[in-house]
Amino acid sequence: MAAIGILEKARAWTDEEIVERVKDGETALYEILMRRYNQRLYRVTIAILRDGAEAEDVMQDAYVRAYGHLEQFAGRAPFSAWLTRIAVNEALARVRLRSKSEPWEAAKDGEAGMNHRETIPDPEHIAASAEASELLEAAVLQLPEQFRAVVMLRDVEEMSTKETAEVLELSEQNVKVRLHRGHAMMRSYLLARVGAGGKKAFPFMGERCDRVVGQVLKRLRG
Repeated sequence: MAAIGILEKARAWTDEEIVERVKDGETALYEILMRRYNQRLYRVTIAILRDGAEAEDVMQDAYVRAYGHLEQFAGRAPFSAWLTRIAVNEALARVRLRSKSEPWEAAKDGEAGMNHRETIPDPEHIAASAEASELLEAAVLQLPEQFRAVVMLRDVEEMSTKETAEVLELSEQNVKVRLHRGHAMMRSYLLARVGAGGKKAFPFMGERCDRVVGQVLKRLRG
C-alpha cells in the first residue's frame, strides 16, 4: 500500500524529479516515466517503422537503454526529448538492419515521391471507415520516411519546431520544409482516396432533415 501511495504522489512530480529518485535507487518510479511517454514513443517509432509489433519492441529497447544510461542524463535538454531521441535512434537502427540500401536520408527532400514497398491501408477499407483518426493514420503512414516522423511529432504530438529539430537532429528550417511538404502529400492522398465519396461527407438527412423541412413549411404557412 505504501508503494502504491508513493506512485500516486509521484505522478505530480516532474520528469527530472523522478529521474533523480530513480538514480537514487527508487527504481519502481521508472514505471511512471514509461506510462507518461508510451504514447509519444509509440507514435514516433511507428512513424519510422510502420509496424506496430516492431514499434513496441523498439519502445522496450529504448526504455531499457535509457534506464541503463540515466546517469548520462544531465538535464541540459528536457528528459522527454532525450528519451524520444533514444527511441528514434533505436528505430532508425532497425530500419538500417531491415534494408541497408534504404537509409533514413536516402531520398532528398526535393525528390521524394510517393512510392514505397511497405503496405498501405487499402483504399476501400479507408473509404468504409467513418473514423477521422483512421484516415489520419493512413495519411501519415503513407508518407516517405523523412516526412513521417516530422508530421507525427509536430502535428500529432504537438512538439515545437525546435523540439522536433533536436529530436530528429535536423535544422529548424528543414523541419518546416518537411512539415509543409508532408502536409501537401497528405492532402493529395486524402483527396484521392475520398474522391466522389466526398459528396457523402457532412450528411444531413433523416430526423434532422425532416425537422428543418417541417419548420420551414410551418413558417411558410403561418
